[in-house]
Amino acid sequence: MPAHEPLPQPAAWRAVGACAVETARMLARREIHLPRRHVGERLTFADGSSGVVYRETTVDSPPGDPCVLVVTFRLRWVRGRGHTLFRWESLLNTPLFVGFPGFTSKLWLAHDDRGRYRGVYEWDGPERAEHYARSLWRVLALVSVPGSIDYVVLPGQRRDDVLAHPGQLGAPAERESWWRPVPAA
Repeated sequence: MPAHEPLPQPAAWRAVGACAVETARMLARREIHLPRRHVGERLTFADGSSGVVYRETTVDSPPGDPCVLVVTFRLRWVRGRGHTLFRWESLLNTPLFVGFPGFTSKLWLAHDDRGRYRGVYEWDGPERAEHYARSLWRVLALVSVPGSIDYVVLPGQRRDDVLAHPGQLGAPAERESWWRPVPAA
């Protein structure tokens, strides 16, 4: 897998601004939902880490060209109870992603034993997911440990299928271990 890079700052910030405007419209039309179906589930990954889903966000548009996006980062300066405060505060971050073109759903995972947060998304279109991840990078870089931001896009996959049947992805390579779900032990 090639190394990922953020979008140039002007392009990223324009995309985030357009997303916030679209999010306001979506909120007014009541198109954003916080279902509890996955909240409390523990997702385990090939590197031996795991995280508990603490929030789920969905919108009304199902994907026509589904893909899975997994994003990870470690927050700077957040330790102990700060993680609880971040989980509460993170609801305020919804305008930074839900209005991006192609967003379908996100599972928000609490930090793992290495302090990494993950978002497991379903997106409509791998190019749209990639654009979002490269735009989000600029926002995450403001609060994340340098070098801790990464993402992977899985074209043609549905999030719930990947989580229910992670073996369909094949055996993980070393580089893939942080994002690749495995069956719960």
